[in-house]
Amino acid sequence: MTTQSSQTGPIRIAVANDSPVVVKGLAAMLAGHADRVRVVELDTMVSPKGEDVDLVLKDTFGFVENLRGFIASTAAPVVVFSFVADPCAVRDAFDAGAVGYVSKTVTPERLVSSLYRARAGERVVAVEDVTSLDEYTSGGAADWPGRADGLSARESEILALICRGLSNQQVAKSLYLSINTVKTYIRTAYRTMGVDTRSQAVIWGLEHGFAAIPSRTRAPGRG
Repeated sequence: MTTQSSQTGPIRIAVANDSPVVVKGLAAMLAGHADRVRVVELDTMVSPKGEDVDLVLKDTFGFVENLRGFIASTAAPVVVFSFVADPCAVRDAFDAGAVGYVSKTVTPERLVSSLYRARAGERVVAVEDVTSLDEYTSGGAADWPGRADGLSARESEILALICRGLSNQQVAKSLYLSINTVKTYIRTAYRTMGVDTRSQAVIWGLEHGFAAIPSRTRAPGRG
């Protein structure tokens, strides 16, 4: 990956995720730090073009499908932004070629600081221990699909994987959770959604913003 990156002025980033809700929510959060970070590209499903971009912030809401391939196809260095704080997930991200790994539990200020360090060439890890992702609110990171309907961040993350056809075992492996923990989250999510079966959950998810629609949008003001 080779890109000419400016080391002065606001960091130019692309935000990448497979959910428009997550992408736009994260961009809105970073808008409060426009003097330090400029979001110049928003992407869903596809790798950013890397035009005039210093870093790509890869928001891993749900399963990181082929992270190595994503990084290889992206011109700018990639920082992973994830709920998962497991050391194995951090190691896998760096093995795939990421230059940074930041937990979604960090404050916006620490996220911005981590991006600056990554742009300067530092290998950044900003991960804090979390006792319960159910306590997570959008004050520390971007919004997520299902939040307005009462789903916790983790429940929504698991539902996103279910909507993609993953089994409970595959979900557990992807999120570094035990199979029993995954089943517990599924049960509580079903109650919140008012459904009884997996097929009903998938239909509910597709009707509430979990459908992954390939698209590419330039950030406001970029043409």
